[in-house]
Amino acid sequence: MKDTLDSLDLHIKNLRPDFYRDLQNPLNQQELEILEQRYVIQLPDDLKTFYQWKNGQRNTCYDAFINNSMFIPLEEALGIAQELTSLIGTDFEIENWWNERWIPIFHNGSGSYICYDQDGIFSGQEGQLIEYWNRDNDRNVIAPNLEGFLGLLNDYYAHTPNEKFDEFFSIDTTSEYPRRFRVK
Repeated sequence: MKDTLDSLDLHIKNLRPDFYRDLQNPLNQQELEILEQRYVIQLPDDLKTFYQWKNGQRNTCYDAFINNSMFIPLEEALGIAQELTSLIGTDFEIENWWNERWIPIFHNGSGSYICYDQDGIFSGQEGQLIEYWNRDNDRNVIAPNLEGFLGLLNDYYAHTPNEKFDEFFSIDTTSEYPRRFRVK
């Protein structure tokens, strides 16, 4: 994961310097522990490492980090997860409309998220990334894990000519992804 993040850091710093300045400082171990205690959660190691690289982007920055979505600071992500989890069984009556083991790490600004799935709902792959659409019942698994997803972002940066670069982009997934699921 460290090599993937080091590469990502260089790509963003060199290709998107204005955006790089809008990424927030990393969380340290103590800050992570405080958030884990506050939200009664044990964060997976790769997710901690990600937030020890950068803690999301400033709320005043609307540029996409990945897949037309912005990078959510961890405390905000955990707050969103807590709020959505509280709606299970009331507003969310369909099983896995939202799941208590999902942590939204990217958002599109309209209430839809790319989530870190701690339990591997649908596929059994813990740590997979899943799309949560607030108005649709699609729950597509878009990557087997966070490192693989960020690796695809590195590939995008490495192979996209500057003149083709678009700040509102979606990365290509592998032939195995997305895995498409619907909740009913």
